[in-house]
Amino acid sequence: MAPQGDGHHLQHLIIVLFYFLIYSPPVLVLGAHQNSSTSERNNVRDVKVGVILDTYSWNGGISWSCMQLALEDFYALNPDYTTRISFVLRDLKSGDVFAAAVAAVDLLKNEQVEAIIGPQTSSQAKFLIELGNKSNVPIISFSANSPSISSSQTPYFIRTSWNDSSQATVIASIAQHFNWREVVPVFEDTDAGNIFVPYLVDTLQGIDAYIPYRCKIPSGASDSEINAALDYLKANRTRVFVVHMSYQLALKFFSSAKEQNMTISDDFVWITTYGLTDIVDLAGPNASNVMQGVLGIRPFIPNSMRLQNISMRLKNKYQVNRGPTVFGLWAYDTVWLLARSVENVTHANLSFTASNELYNSTDFSKIGVSAMGLTLKASLESTNFSGTSGDFNLVNSQLQSGTFEITNVVGAYNYPVGNWTGGNISIKWPVNNHDKPEGWQWPTTNKRLLIGVPKKPGFAEFVKPNTTASHNFSGYCIKVFEAAINLLPYNVSYTFQEFNGTYDEIVYQVYLKKYDAVVGDITILANRSMYADFTLPYTESGVRMLALIKDVNKKSPWTFLAPWTPTLWLTTGAFVFLTGITVWLIEHRVNKEFRGNRTNQMGSILYFAFSTLVFTHRERMVSNLSRIVVITWVFVVLILQQSYTASLSSKLTVEQLQVTVTSIEQVVKAGQNVGYLEESFMPALLKRLGFKEERMISLSSPSEYNEALSNGTVAVVVDEIPYLKLFLKNYPNNYSMVGPTYKSDGFGFAFPKGSPLVPDVSKKILEVMESNTMTKFDEELYGSSTFTDKGDTSSSTSLTFNSFMGLFLITGVSSILALIIHAFFSIFQRHNISTSTEAVQNPPQKDELREEDQANSQTMTSPNLNDEGTPEREISNSQIEMPSFGEMLDHTREGSNE
Repeated sequence: MAPQGDGHHLQHLIIVLFYFLIYSPPVLVLGAHQNSSTSERNNVRDVKVGVILDTYSWNGGISWSCMQLALEDFYALNPDYTTRISFVLRDLKSGDVFAAAVAAVDLLKNEQVEAIIGPQTSSQAKFLIELGNKSNVPIISFSANSPSISSSQTPYFIRTSWNDSSQATVIASIAQHFNWREVVPVFEDTDAGNIFVPYLVDTLQGIDAYIPYRCKIPSGASDSEINAALDYLKANRTRVFVVHMSYQLALKFFSSAKEQNMTISDDFVWITTYGLTDIVDLAGPNASNVMQGVLGIRPFIPNSMRLQNISMRLKNKYQVNRGPTVFGLWAYDTVWLLARSVENVTHANLSFTASNELYNSTDFSKIGVSAMGLTLKASLESTNFSGTSGDFNLVNSQLQSGTFEITNVVGAYNYPVGNWTGGNISIKWPVNNHDKPEGWQWPTTNKRLLIGVPKKPGFAEFVKPNTTASHNFSGYCIKVFEAAINLLPYNVSYTFQEFNGTYDEIVYQVYLKKYDAVVGDITILANRSMYADFTLPYTESGVRMLALIKDVNKKSPWTFLAPWTPTLWLTTGAFVFLTGITVWLIEHRVNKEFRGNRTNQMGSILYFAFSTLVFTHRERMVSNLSRIVVITWVFVVLILQQSYTASLSSKLTVEQLQVTVTSIEQVVKAGQNVGYLEESFMPALLKRLGFKEERMISLSSPSEYNEALSNGTVAVVVDEIPYLKLFLKNYPNNYSMVGPTYKSDGFGFAFPKGSPLVPDVSKKILEVMESNTMTKFDEELYGSSTFTDKGDTSSSTSLTFNSFMGLFLITGVSSILALIIHAFFSIFQRHNISTSTEAVQNPPQKDELREEDQANSQTMTSPNLNDEGTPEREISNSQIEMPSFGEMLDHTREGSNE
């Protein structure tokens, strides 16, 4: 990612460079360090390698010492090699891009080096890479780690350090591990910083971390500029910072941060990139005193005897007081890589071919092309070995990254506290004297949150302007918000501002940073969560249907017939006649109360039958069979009467309410209108449910709900449950919630994406909901109503024949059995009289028989006057005793024997 305008900048750089090549004094080109002992040996080929470093810098000085030590160690270990590389150093004494370009041209044109190690910075490397491509000379850098330099575009650039972009993933893992949701990059205004930060931001956003702003500091910033930047950091809430800058600027920056009490003790978290992590090892107490608690990352270097030996020799020979830095070890391994590769191409031609360019106005065109370059580049890319820094493996001309070490400055040292490998992080909060910071704090300045509140034409109980309230607004939502904010462990100042627009528009204002939050009856929706983060919902979730209810039990002159179905009425009437006829058939031959002319007998049958329904029958029954029939029927009548009374009482006294609509599909199929709350998300839901847009009518208040439903403008109203419950509180008698509950997330408070207030306020909302405070708020809003679904209670129905089938079966069977038994005895009695011998031999005279029958009949049916009026009405003791079935059977057998 090269900065815009690099092409023009490069052209200008070349022109200036040519001027320096022609007119610059010789002092700009420093002498080379020669290895004379190897050059004197005729059987060993000397291969020149250019080195471009700033040995006066901390990193450059240690790296140069490591390179010299590596050259000694390599040829001491491989004395039989037929090639020797010799360094030609150009010491820049600064990070100037022009000076690096001049040094490179000098090395290629005058020294004809076969490779160049360096430069130190990525900005210097950009121009050197072009020279390397032109001359086929590999440019090998162990510190130019900018992601903007790619080997695919620069084939002769070989990077023997880890790409800067690799550490972005590690930093993001640290933030995710400690749940730091906001991170601010603090970086030096250089090409390296400007290119690295976008990679860091993209990686942090990949874990849903929020980057509220970026802090850019000039390379030569004064103390006042640094303090101004720190004041800005301190005034904002974010407390996690990633520092990416040079050693010199970092020392000034952390010194000022300590003076402003922006250390780990004050809950500030500083994370340094691996280019800066070794500053404690380089600068000693000057760095450690001002960087206590600072976290850092760096490539993991396994401890070994070889590493300890190098550290000891650096200290003794080159007066390096502390061990080598990561860049120093990469410089050491780079020398070994180059020496091995040169030996592998020992038969290559060590010469430069002159340029074919005809235009020859400057010395730049006199740079030749290395005959060895292409072969050497291939050898470098294919050489792998285990170096002091770990496995030295190049893929696509890039050293592959591996395990990162996470460090913490405690006392005078940088202690390892964790590691990162392939996406897996293992780390503990390293500072034992302090708790893990939250990663943000409420700003120390008196900043007030500007909170948007939606303007509502209806349902003002949720939120409404109120000049007498503490913040000029009141309502259910305001109460819940204030209760949660008051529970926070820090003070939050805020001001409400009314917004006249849709709910989607007010949430979008948070995304535009016009509001710091939105409080009101804002439903949590997927499209809204794209622009803001919501707290946990604090109301009941779901969408339901509101329908009109009516009393299905209309009172009429014929209401008394309603308890029974027509079938039951007809069945009861049929059994009334059956019982009456059964009793008459049994009684009329022996009971004078059931005798008379046909009209009287028919009247007796009807009167007796219907009187049993109200237990007013007074007729005497002389037959046990008829008594059994009547008793069974009276039992059935008792149950029928009680059931009828209960059902009729229910229909006359209890309202039987029923909703006019039971399902949303019913409304869709009937093509009826549906109402919804104006400016809500209901239209999208109704379209999904199958409603046409012309059938959807917007309503803005409970009174409009009532009017539209009562006059039939809409068949139902579809809305969120909190609105419907509030409506039912005001109109409890004529409406009910019916149908299924459609999913929605309820009301929540909206904050900017990544706001650290979201998890804190959500926790406090849960505390409010679990306390009596929320119960109090709900009672104030909804009252004490239970809001049961009246339409879900099935109305009382008429009693059916099936409910009493068993009873009718019992009385029917008893009546039929009584008739069968009575018929049997009657037939038997007649047969017995006709076959009697006495009756045959002495037939009585007709008149005598008639008188005898009348006498017998009178005797059997004469009542007992002494017992008149008693319930039993027993037969007179003078009546003739009927023969038993056994006696009649014996008498029949005797007659047949005669």
